[in-house]
Amino acid sequence: MCIEILESLHLFLAQMGFHHEQNAVVRYRGFVLLKQPNQSWLVRPERSPMILLPFRTNKCSLPEVKAILDIRLSESESIDKAA
Repeated sequence: MCIEILESLHLFLAQMGFHHEQNAVVRYRGFVLLKQPNQSWLVRPERSPMILLPFRTNKCSLPEVKAILDIRLSESESIDKAA
């Protein structure tokens, strides 16, 4: 089943103009991290409801984009608690 999901994801990404050979796809904490050709990252939620809107990073490494996502998630949680 996981292989089928990955194949579907690769097909979807190819249709959207992403080429697997050029871009890394990483799942992390309910998000899909898509490495772009310019070494930046597109961060998208895996599914709805979205707790964070999709966003792009500047050129950075995988550990850096994970840290950025962690910070945004913690900020989102603190806003939810304040409301």
